[in-house]
Amino acid sequence: MSTAIRESLPRILSGVQSSGKLHIGNYFGAIKQHIERQDKGDCFFFIADYHALTSLKEAEEKELALAAKNKQLTPRPARQILADNVRDVAIDYLALGLDPAKAAFFRQSDIPEVCELAWILSTVSGMGLLERAHSYKDKVSHGLTPNVGLFTYPILMAADILIYRSHLVPVGRDQEQHLEMTRDIAGSFNHAFGEVFPMPEAVFNEAAIVPGTDGRKMGKSYGNTIDIFAEGKALERAVMGIVTDKKALEEPLDPDTCNVFALYKLFASPAEIETLAVKYRAGGFGYGAAKKELLAKIDGYFAAARERRKQLERNPGLVEEALTNGAHRARSVAQVTMRLVRERVGMHQRPV
Repeated sequence: MSTAIRESLPRILSGVQSSGKLHIGNYFGAIKQHIERQDKGDCFFFIADYHALTSLKEAEEKELALAAKNKQLTPRPARQILADNVRDVAIDYLALGLDPAKAAFFRQSDIPEVCELAWILSTVSGMGLLERAHSYKDKVSHGLTPNVGLFTYPILMAADILIYRSHLVPVGRDQEQHLEMTRDIAGSFNHAFGEVFPMPEAVFNEAAIVPGTDGRKMGKSYGNTIDIFAEGKALERAVMGIVTDKKALEEPLDPDTCNVFALYKLFASPAEIETLAVKYRAGGFGYGAAKKELLAKIDGYFAAARERRKQLERNPGLVEEALTNGAHRARSVAQVTMRLVRERVGMHQRPV
C-alpha cells in the first residue's frame, strides 16, 4: 500500500500495555483485531510503556515475593522488568502477524510530544471527569496503590489518541468510558482554542469475553491467564488447571456453562464446536478429555507464530528496527499536531 493511499484511509490507533506476558484474552480481545485492521486503515499501534509505569512498583513487589518463594529466581529491578516487558510485547506482536510496513508500531515513550499534549489537555479537563473513571476505582479496589499517574491515566490516554488525530480506536467494551472521556477532552480543547482534533470513534470488539482458568474474565491481575506462547508442560498445566464443576464422568455435561468449552469455541470451526457439544451432552466424556482437546487446539493455533517468535528472539535488531521506524513515522505526525496545538494556545513554535 502506497503512503498516499494509506494516508487517505481512516486513521486507526490503539495500544497495548507492557505490564507482563500477553495471554489469549489479550489476543482475542485486542491483538487479533489490530492485525486484521492493518490492511483497512492508516494504522498506529503502540506499546504503552508510559502507562505501565503506573503499576511498575506492584510488578517489582510481585517479583520480589516470587523470588522469596522460589530461591532459584533472581528478582529483576523495576527498570529491567519494564524493558523486558516492552521487548516481549514487541516480539509477540510481530510474531503474531503485525507487519511494520503496513502499520506504525512503536514505543509510546519514543514520542515525547504525547506527554506535552497530555499536560495541555489536563488544563481543559475537569477533576470530576477523572473522579468518575471506572478503571481507577476498579484498580484501587483490587489493591493497586493509587498514584497521580493512575488517576490521570485517562488524560494520557486521550493524548495518545488525539496526538495522531485518530478517527477510529479499536478497543474492548471495558474501554468505552475512556473513549467517551477522550471525546469530552477533545471537545473542551476545540471549544476553548479552536478546532484541532476530530472526534475519535470507538470500534468495539464484539468477541465474547475470554474466561480465565478460574471462570472470571482472563486478566493478569487475577492470575488466571493462559499465555499466548506457552508450550509444553507450562501450557499443559494452565489448561488442565481450568476450573470445572464436579460432575461424574458418566454424566452429561453442559457446554453452555463450561469454561473449557467457552475457550475451545475461540479456536475451533463451527463443525468442530458442534462435534464437541455432542460429546458433552452424550455423557461418558469427562472434562479431562475436553481439556486435552482444548490443549491441542491452542498448541496448534499458535504453532507457526511460536516458531516466528523464536526466530525474532534470535534477531533483536529486526525488532528494534521495526520499533524505530514506527516511532519515526508516528513522531512526524505527532509533531505536526503539536505545531497546531501550540499555535492555537499561543505558544512559541519550537524548532523541530
